[in-house]
Parts: sequence; C-alpha cells; structure tokens
Amino acid sequence: MDFLSDNAAGVHPAVLAALAQAAPACADAYDADPWSRRLKAIVSDLFGRPARVFPVPTGTAANALALAACVPPWGGVVAHTHAHVERDEAGALGFFGHGASLLLVPGAHGKLAIPELDAALARRRADVHQVQPAALTLTNATEAGTTYAPDEVRALARWGHARGLRVHLDGARLANAIVHHGARPADMVAEVDLLSLGCVKTGGMTAEAVVVFAPDLAATLPVRRKRAGLMPSKGRLMAAQILGLLESGAWLETARRANAGAQALADALPAKRRLHPVEANMVFAHLEAHEKAALRAAGFRFHDWEVDGPAAARFVVRWDQEDSAIEALARRFRALP
Repeated sequence: MDFLSDNAAGVHPAVLAALAQAAPACADAYDADPWSRRLKAIVSDLFGRPARVFPVPTGTAANALALAACVPPWGGVVAHTHAHVERDEAGALGFFGHGASLLLVPGAHGKLAIPELDAALARRRADVHQVQPAALTLTNATEAGTTYAPDEVRALARWGHARGLRVHLDGARLANAIVHHGARPADMVAEVDLLSLGCVKTGGMTAEAVVVFAPDLAATLPVRRKRAGLMPSKGRLMAAQILGLLESGAWLETARRANAGAQALADALPAKRRLHPVEANMVFAHLEAHEKAALRAAGFRFHDWEVDGPAAARFVVRWDQEDSAIEALARRFRALP
C-alpha cells in the first residue's frame, strides 16, 4: 500500500505498444526520425502554438535546460520557496546555468501570487550588487498539490513579461492540473515561453520533454542538450513514449484516475486534518507521530513532509494505484478524530 510517489507507477500499455512499434525500425538518429517529427507536430497542435520539442530522460533535466536557456549565468529565476527546482533538484539550475540563481518567493499552498511577487521584486535593488531576475518559473500542479487555473497562468505570465522575464512552467503533473480544471491543454500554457512536459508520472517510462514556444529560446537547446549528455542517439524511442501517451489520450486518463483516488482520500480525511486543497493526485494530512506510526505498522508507505511541519504527511496516488489500497487508507482516515 505504497503512497510514496507517482514516479513508482508502472508503464502504460500505450507506451509499451508505441515502443514495440518504434524499436525494430531503422531510422535516422538524433531526432531526425519520423517519430520525432510527428512529436513536434502533435505537441504544437495540442498546445495551439508552433513548438520545438526536446525529449530528455528526467524532469530535472527538462527544468534545468529550459531555465538555463533563458537566464544568463549572472541572472536569477523567480520561483516559489517550495518549488521542485529549489527543494528537489540538487542545484541543477546552477549547474546547467553556470551559476544562475533562484530568487525565492513565498505563497500560500505552494502558489505564487502577484502581490507577493511585487513585494519580493520591490525589495531587490536594480544594481550590480544583486542578482537580477531574468525568468519566472511556475509549477502546475504545485508541490502542495494545488493548481493554477488558466486565467492565473495567463495573469502571471503577463506579469513576468511586463517586467522583461521569460516564463517557464514546470508541468511534471500538468495532466493532473488539466483534468482538475477541465481545461484545454492550450489554455493551461497560454503565454508561457517554455514548458517542462511531464510524462513519467502519468504512465511514461523514461521520457519527459522541454517544449519551447518562443523561437529565440530554442536556438541554444540542441547544443545544451547534447553537451549535457541528454540527447539520445535513438531519439525515436523517447519520442515514441511521449507519442504513445499523447496520441492515445492516456496521459489525461491516467491523471483523471489518480486525481479521483486522491479526492476519495480527501473526502475521507477530516477537514481539520487537510493541510492544502486537494486539486491533483496528492493529499497532505496533519498526523501525529503515533498516528503515522500506526499507519506504517499497518503497511502504508508515505512521506513525512517537513515543509509543512513535523506533523505533516504526504500521500501520492499513482495512476495504477489499487482500489483496495485507496479504500483501506480511506477507512483509516475516516476513523481519525
């Protein structure tokens, strides 16, 4: 009964089928194959804008390469204090960006808001002694399991552009956010310059992607990816994985199932125990030490979540989570005072 991470999920049959078709083929290397070309067309159509697509093996690589493409070594990226790029990527931005910094801004429930952004930038001097912001990164769904609606993404992107910032969206769980809002994929990335498109959490195997909507930012991505050792020679195999999810619609079906499981847990958890609104596939609960111990003794696996204090716990529902495990945990939640 594992609720540690959606990265532990299995590979969706649509991905395996796409790989089975692409694997025996003989095709040009380094993204010059028909699968890679089709991926560019499919992604451009899906998000309603011409796009360049660069598959990479991890979300960390996607985020770091995307941000390095729009920030100079002496520049900064405005991010939420608890964003994945800050807490869980081991300084990858500084590594890929040759010293670029993160400029952290707090916000309720993992989300950035314009008043806090204005206040943070007002505190920075526009002189040579301080890192100057060059980009804004959003996370949808956030690390708190909340989501930005299309209008919020658009407003934040316009805020960034008005200040000369490039705007990046970390979409490791973008499918979950799309499903929650019932929105078109294009509306969820409107006016964003770059997107890290997450696939592994929704049924993928070893492929994520940097999606670039701003043509000038795509210029350096091929050599950045190659220089970092992240450009696969058999690019068709990474493209095929992503195509398998997108063309079949599986990426949204799996997100819908994971979201529904999380909502079932949220409905069972007493309201006073919920630390954040449940808008994706994660539930954050207030549990005392003895309550955590009892759950673990019963076979449930989950993370303590120090960001929200010593009594916080995070439960992530995978797309292939067993219904019996969800119901067993829900029963435990309903029994809490």
